[in-house]
Amino acid sequence: MKRSLMAALALALFSVPAFAREPLNRNDYINDRLVQARVADLLRRGCPSIDARLIRAFAEARALKRYALEQGYSEAEIEAFLDSREERRRIYAEADRYMVGNGVVNGQPETFCRLGRDEIARQTIAGSLLNAR
Repeated sequence: MKRSLMAALALALFSVPAFAREPLNRNDYINDRLVQARVADLLRRGCPSIDARLIRAFAEARALKRYALEQGYSEAEIEAFLDSREERRRIYAEADRYMVGNGVVNGQPETFCRLGRDEIARQTIAGSLLNAR
């Protein structure tokens, strides 16, 4: 009896993480990095003197996917999340709020450049994906 109780307890303990895992759209680590990647993309597009560090960006994308897999998310869950228009709009909106909150104004490249240089200097995630000329 003691053995079957221990087996049931072990089964319950090892089963819980799969069910208790938060949805990808609520995983702060993943979402923060996706928002910052979007910020970096917008900054490099809006500022003529800032380029993307593409190899670094690809390496970071692979690392983020590996992190998600290690957290127990399946390939299918990751792909569905990344392909979701609703999630993309949400991430883009968060990036837009960040940009506006940091003084970026559409049509004013100097505001993009200022934030881009600040991000690089502060060594943020977005800054690590950028290179100022």
